[in-house]
Amino acid sequence: MNEPAMETLDEHQCERLLGSKDIGRIAFSLDGVPEIFPVNYATDRLTVVFRTADGTLLQQATMLRVAFEVDDWDPATGIGWSVVVKGVLERISGGIDPFARALRSREVVPLAPGARECRLAIYPSEVTGRRFRR
Repeated sequence: MNEPAMETLDEHQCERLLGSKDIGRIAFSLDGVPEIFPVNYATDRLTVVFRTADGTLLQQATMLRVAFEVDDWDPATGIGWSVVVKGVLERISGGIDPFARALRSREVVPLAPGARECRLAIYPSEVTGRRFRR
């Protein structure tokens, strides 16, 4: 039986795949200039959490709409997938509400050198995913 070349993933599948990796890309626009950065991340269901340094462009993107993408490709099976999370980026470093505290407890280990004490989260408004076969 031939499987479809492109499959739309449901929210549960997206959540599982999003949680299976720890590096993705965040994209946003500052002053009309598109920016994209790789970040190490953790998840709480569909909420993406990561760390950055104070004064970075990522920190300047708080309260803006952003997109986050993670994907994978297995050349042996010819199967790949992509999950995109769109939402608002918020600083959770100083939040005293229980949800911000819970998000801060997610273990994120940045590969980039230097202190990364500013914790940010993407609160999702839209999550989409697809799986494709060669």
